Amino acid sequence: MDELIELLDANGQPTGQSCLKSIAHQQGLFHASVHIWFYTTNGQVLLQKRKHTKNIFPGLWDVSVAGHISFGEKELISAIRETEEEIGLTVNEKDLKYLGTSRHKNEHANKLIDFELHHLYISLLKAPFSNLKIQETEVAAIKLLSIEEFKAELRNNSTNYVPHGADYYSRIVNAIQKALTTN
Repeated sequence: MDELIELLDANGQPTGQSCLKSIAHQQGLFHASVHIWFYTTNGQVLLQKRKHTKNIFPGLWDVSVAGHISFGEKELISAIRETEEEIGLTVNEKDLKYLGTSRHKNEHANKLIDFELHHLYISLLKAPFSNLKIQETEVAAIKLLSIEEFKAELRNNSTNYVPHGADYYSRIVNAIQKALTTN
């Protein structure tokens, strides 16, 4: 689905200039997204498999919930909206712990250039896995993996995952492990 998003300047600040997501990806224009990583109290991470029909990284395992920030929308509101849309889960601001941002640029074989500033969040998954309802137009499947299994997958089968980079994944795993020890 094409949507209106806001372009960012070189420092990651909103410019006030709107653009269709498709145009931003065709031209490699810098824009923002949200990534929300859900984890369970017993140390599992929720992963989503991207639909094979997606233009970018089709069929790969990825962050629990992700999406573009709509034009004029705040990051936190976008994270709440995307969570509801993609996995049918209602969360509130207090459920989401902000980790900061990650800048990533990927040039794809289909001539798309995805240049994003990801706003990163983690959140405890309070609902039973069986209550989650995937957005079938965006998500092929979801699964829970233990943090140890997830780390092993990233080491041994990394081609099955969206290539966010080792530093990105380490940052997420470390934040979740820290949250588990402080809960």
